[in-house]
Amino acid sequence: MSPEPAALSTSGFRMRIDAHEEAIVIYCIGRLTSEHASALKTQVREKLPHTKRVILDLQELVRMDSSGLGAIVGLYVSAKKEKCELLLINYNKSVRDLLGLTSLLSMFEDCARTGMRIP
Repeated sequence: MSPEPAALSTSGFRMRIDAHEEAIVIYCIGRLTSEHASALKTQVREKLPHTKRVILDLQELVRMDSSGLGAIVGLYVSAKKEKCELLLINYNKSVRDLLGLTSLLSMFEDCARTGMRIP
């Protein structure tokens, strides 16, 4: 499959989506905040029925608030319902700190030790 055009937001968040036979990789770029969380959820939920693996690459994510975190946790639940694997890769220190503040760090630290896979 070929890459899809990026879904752009005018206020600081965009996604680049690469569809492959074995997985869909969504590169999150910019700030994943309350203004943008629904855009991420919409894009990912549309992909869940069509793949067995979705990878969120957060390497270029510069900021994430609690709404962004809620979107990721909600997508994890949605993926499980669709029997789809959701992987979280390349998260930075600020995302790690947010996970710690919300007591989700232990779940995501296990992911980091095994290629950042969400259990």
